[in-house]
Amino acid sequence: MKQTLFCLALAGLVSLANAQTPAQADYPSKPLKLVAPYAPGGSADLLARTLATHLSAEIKQPVVVENKPGANTMIAAAAVARAPADGYTLLLASNASMVLNPLLYKKLSYEPAKDLTLTNILAEAPLVLVTNSQTGIRNVAELKTYAQAHAGQLNYSSIGLGNPLQLTTELIKSRLGVEATHIPFNGSAPALTALMSNDTQLMVDVVGTSLPQIKAGKLVPIATTALARSTFLPDTPTIAESGFPGFKAATWFGVAVPSGTPAAASARLKSAVDAVVQKPEFIAALGTQYLAGRKPQTQQELDAFLKEDSAMWRKVIVDNRIALDQ
Repeated sequence: MKQTLFCLALAGLVSLANAQTPAQADYPSKPLKLVAPYAPGGSADLLARTLATHLSAEIKQPVVVENKPGANTMIAAAAVARAPADGYTLLLASNASMVLNPLLYKKLSYEPAKDLTLTNILAEAPLVLVTNSQTGIRNVAELKTYAQAHAGQLNYSSIGLGNPLQLTTELIKSRLGVEATHIPFNGSAPALTALMSNDTQLMVDVVGTSLPQIKAGKLVPIATTALARSTFLPDTPTIAESGFPGFKAATWFGVAVPSGTPAAASARLKSAVDAVVQKPEFIAALGTQYLAGRKPQTQQELDAFLKEDSAMWRKVIVDNRIALDQ
């Protein structure tokens, strides 16, 4: 009798395993949807569409980009968090959606740590600390001297409170011991206009946005914020090279799926995206978008990276008492 019951139980387990395996083994068996938290036409949207093209070729299924802009990426992130955890709905994730939002907002329509799993990091948007030609500042040492000589008169532009670029400026101020007043603007164009007219004297910007004005001589790059020099500004030192070892800050983009996605589907997706980010054609496409590629990381490395990134920005936000209301 016991043997019969054991055999029946074993048969049930085998039957259950067989019932679950085909769906996972066949993944992906239909089109995927990549939700982009940005409006069509922008650089992040272009990254999403570049990924969709290459990923589709890798997995032999269409990858459709769906734009859900607004609320500092929260609309898109919440939509993916509520989607079926089957590996067919992906988020073009970023440090805004995965790290900064839960630190800046008291209430969120999703919880990144519980609702989403980061499977890959695709690229970084290199950042540069720039000034205008009127300040005479050319490097970090001269910035510190200028700040001391113009105490209470130094202002910096940003595209809004709590934006990654503004937070990076605050991180720089803290590490360099420089005081500057935040002047927020509604968008990059007016922020840069104020900088070039010397209404403000500093700004952290995405390299691709400032590069035309740097080449025109209207902006001067002081330092970049990654650990390694930007290939787009090879003659500009990093802040780490300028006397502040270990300094690093970046805006990054990746892929996330709803938590609870089957391990087999998640692993297959991660493997496919890891293959894409190593393709010469994808890397070349990133270069045209002024983005820097990232090497594939294990899931453990990604989890550790998120914790490290969160700890760094938490300190910046807490120290500067930055909070945003929904």
